[in-house]
Amino acid sequence: MERDSLFNETILWSGRPRVVRAPLGAKLVAAVCATVSLVTLSFAVLARTSLHAHVGGMILFALWCASIALGAWRLPILWRSGVEYIVTEKHIIWRRGRVRRTMDRSAISYAVIRWDPKESDVGDLILVRAVPTGALRRTLKLALHGVTGPDRLWAIVRGMTPCAPLGQGTRPLGQRLDPGERVLWSGIPLASSWTSRRLGTAVLSLVVSLAAVHVLVRAIPTLRGVLRLHALPPVMLGLLIFGVALTVLLLAAVAIGVGYASVVRPMFLARRTIYVVTNRRVLIRRHREELHLERGRIAYVIAAPARRLHDVFLVLDGPQARALAPSGAFASFGREEAEGALLPVFARIEDAETVGVLLQANASGDLSSMRDAA
Repeated sequence: MERDSLFNETILWSGRPRVVRAPLGAKLVAAVCATVSLVTLSFAVLARTSLHAHVGGMILFALWCASIALGAWRLPILWRSGVEYIVTEKHIIWRRGRVRRTMDRSAISYAVIRWDPKESDVGDLILVRAVPTGALRRTLKLALHGVTGPDRLWAIVRGMTPCAPLGQGTRPLGQRLDPGERVLWSGIPLASSWTSRRLGTAVLSLVVSLAAVHVLVRAIPTLRGVLRLHALPPVMLGLLIFGVALTVLLLAAVAIGVGYASVVRPMFLARRTIYVVTNRRVLIRRHREELHLERGRIAYVIAAPARRLHDVFLVLDGPQARALAPSGAFASFGREEAEGALLPVFARIEDAETVGVLLQANASGDLSSMRDAA
């Protein structure tokens, strides 16, 4: 069998991204920058033609925004298309040319799978390593984007033989368990949590909405006056209306997007979330995302009250590491949840006692004492 040149270990699996797409954040940056570039360019042409003003700075700003939009749209695709993934006997290797990132297979705390919305057998496999808390808190992740059958690849990383049902994100979790694995408990979140960050984002959405209404209310009388005076030729008038309308639409789109992310999306994801505890693993499915955690990685189980419900935090253990997630201890749960991260947490459940009894067989420490400490 072929051997890896870095560790001189036998290669168990190797591959490249089958589907390469720009991340959602890059697409949003590209859309906003392209819109700002068009607005700036339209006002620059209008100012130069009608007022004979110097618009060199506006043109440069429009070109700068256009270059950022083009880079955000294409550079992630160009970068990811040259990546290669390798699984050896002991390591996971991410390689692009001379750039390499590695992770010890035995140090992986859990994996997050994000299924592609268009290809049911393609997704991202994100390997996470729990790290110490406090001053040493940092992120240790290795993302394998656009691979075929990410759950099959995760089975290989865990040292399991992939079974036939794996490889299709449309199948329920119960149909993609390991041989001999059985479900012991399942539940759903009964509410979506309102964190300070989520409240702040909702307020920001309201402020941007008011700004869009303010711009529209102030622009309509001005456009009417210009139209009555016939001060601009039809082409320039149309360019002015286009620039103002595009500005209002951009503000409205930002307000709607931020409002959706802070109010609607958390409630939607809460309804599409299911928690599963098997005799071997803890599984969380949230829409097209899945979290796979071996029960042997759980060090403590902490149940914290949350408005007549409970948040059950799974504190993870690993080589020289004990933490909830790559960001640190469970105190960062609110911030990570607001950012949309899928964490090893059963949020807003009612039957916390049963979950604790099931998991404390693998967790070190007493559940009741940890709950009192929380």
